[in-house]
Amino acid sequence: MKLINKFWPAFLVLALSAALIFYKFDLIPKNLAFDEVEFAKLAASLSNRPYIPYSTQATGHATLYFYLILLSFGIFKVSNFALRLPSAFFGILSVLMFYLVMKTVFPKIKKVDYAFLLSIVFLTLRWYFNFARYSFEATFLIFLELTSLYFTLRCFKTLKWYYLALSGIFAGLAFNSYQPGRIFFLVPLLFLILKPVNSLTGKLAKPDYRQYRQQIIKQLLLFVIPFLITITPLSTYLLFHQDSRFNQEFFLKNSQLSIGQKAQYLWSNISSTALMFNFKGDVNGRQNYPLKPALNPIFGIIFILGFIYSLLKFKNIYNRTFLFYFFVALIPTVLTYPWENPNMLRTVTAIPAVVYFSGRIVYDFIVSDRLKKYKTVFVVLLFFVTAFSMTYEIRTYFLYQNTVFPQAFGIKENLNQLKIKLGK
Repeated sequence: MKLINKFWPAFLVLALSAALIFYKFDLIPKNLAFDEVEFAKLAASLSNRPYIPYSTQATGHATLYFYLILLSFGIFKVSNFALRLPSAFFGILSVLMFYLVMKTVFPKIKKVDYAFLLSIVFLTLRWYFNFARYSFEATFLIFLELTSLYFTLRCFKTLKWYYLALSGIFAGLAFNSYQPGRIFFLVPLLFLILKPVNSLTGKLAKPDYRQYRQQIIKQLLLFVIPFLITITPLSTYLLFHQDSRFNQEFFLKNSQLSIGQKAQYLWSNISSTALMFNFKGDVNGRQNYPLKPALNPIFGIIFILGFIYSLLKFKNIYNRTFLFYFFVALIPTVLTYPWENPNMLRTVTAIPAVVYFSGRIVYDFIVSDRLKKYKTVFVVLLFFVTAFSMTYEIRTYFLYQNTVFPQAFGIKENLNQLKIKLGK
């Protein structure tokens, strides 16, 4: 019975994730996008060949995720379902990993599993589950990043140092995934530098300097060595070959632009990305209901308050970590050309931090001694926001965003009709 009580929230998270992500999976969206067809061709081209870490096909991609698509093709044959299955699979696992991370950060509130409620909010954000329903690698990257972060947090909860090696491996795999993942390693690295930590309060300890230095060096080596080993194949390739996609998108590298133009582009990107959360979202119908804010009205307000609150409570190690995670997630889109922004795909790894900020302010109000008499009010508010967010986001996706999919996913032929075969 104790075992069931301990693990039932995790199983329920998996079940709810599978139910939402696979609901009408073959119908919404029904057709393929051009990029999905290119991804299928890239994955098929990897068949019956020695391992390659990078492909110039589909404008250039690291191949780790496409080997997973190839595996899916090998099991289920070349089909639309097999193409999209890896994204859905990791969409489900990412919610579980988010639950485990939040469970590490937020203790239970009496009989309320706070991490479970935040995981439901995370799952039902249209910004998130939309990307789990077609073949882009967003959910795979989120899974790798959350897993790396989880092992880092577990290390300082349990003082079992091998967790850092696992964190380094998954940070390395994130480097080998979608392009924004190449800078994620900075997040656990910062966490290590800011430690050691009192795991009960999440506040910085004040160790002896010599002891601190020795401990930091040991921790960094345990993380960095597995990370460097994991990224070696792709890094070696990029050392001798240009990343065509990076060169195409990175406007700061464009020598034809003046310093003034680059500054103007940078400001335009920062402002459009900031407005994306609550005012004017992505125009791309694959990634958003055109121009709709990334967050629903109530959750968006709580996010802003939680973000400001986390800045004010900057000494809390978890606040520092998720603030840094948030800004690292926004860097790739800020450094691309402004006519591609706001972009809810390139910023998708900001979602865990967004939910954390919202959860942090509500949690601290609930457990505050000063506001103890209002505790019931905050718990009721928490359930209300969760229910509202779920209903609003799911309704928006299936009732409204669904209407733009015929145009956004314009290729009606399936992969068999397009004659995509393995090894070609």
